[in-house]
Amino acid sequence: MSGTPTNRTNISLPPEVASEILAKTQEASAVMSLARQIQLPGRGVSIPVITGDPQAAWVGETEAKPVANPTLGTKVMEPYKLAVIVPFSNEFRRDAAALYDELVRRLPLALAQKFDATVVGAVQAPGSNFDTFAAATAQNITNPNTYSSLVAADTDIAAHGGIMNGIALSPQGKGVLLGAVDGDSRPLFINSVAEGAVPMVLGAKTVLNKGIYDSTNHVVGIAGDWSQAMYGTVEGVVIDYSSDATLDLGSGNVINLFQQNMFAVRAEIEIGFRADTSCFNRLTVTP
Repeated sequence: MSGTPTNRTNISLPPEVASEILAKTQEASAVMSLARQIQLPGRGVSIPVITGDPQAAWVGETEAKPVANPTLGTKVMEPYKLAVIVPFSNEFRRDAAALYDELVRRLPLALAQKFDATVVGAVQAPGSNFDTFAAATAQNITNPNTYSSLVAADTDIAAHGGIMNGIALSPQGKGVLLGAVDGDSRPLFINSVAEGAVPMVLGAKTVLNKGIYDSTNHVVGIAGDWSQAMYGTVEGVVIDYSSDATLDLGSGNVINLFQQNMFAVRAEIEIGFRADTSCFNRLTVTP
């Protein structure tokens, strides 16, 4: 941003609207919909990780019982700030309900898509304590190998101690699954053409989001054990606004809010993400 914004104050959003913005961000994010949520303090938190499972054994009467000694490790989940600025015309000021509705519609999607794209690996992680699936095992689901590759992903996840219980899917990935058919040309992953949806794959729930698509690495989905992934937010979505800032839209395009009878709303969230990435597979396609 060029210029120094002044007279910036917190916008007076009703608590229920601020909560709705966070809730809709969580709904719009495929990763947030599937992963576990934890409360994240501003300084971060150490997450205990079990690196070895206890083993039980059969024993006879009076025999010594086995002592399990699983190993434990820790990961630090650190909050990183994700933000977006959206300009509005001053006409929105006349009708608070319209402004609130537009905030709830626009801001969650922008935050959710960038968060998902970062987790997938399409966008560089904000720091070393933010996990991504950029190096996760890849399975090419291009037809006609869609079914066998999904089974291979399920098998690989199981080999690493996980259970494939969810798939974060891009619209491009949905198209691949809709095109998968059996030997009699019957669709494999939908009940009917009228539905046109892929609610489950091999017993795993699917959640759709544009942010899951990584065009550079041809990733169209992430399959994995989402009980092994978690995200945390510090205080939800924070909203600020300015009516006289100068916004740099890139490519030399600059707007002055005061001059053009506009104002801008900034939404930001402090969020972290951690996962056992060995329990996830990237679903890719042949370019």
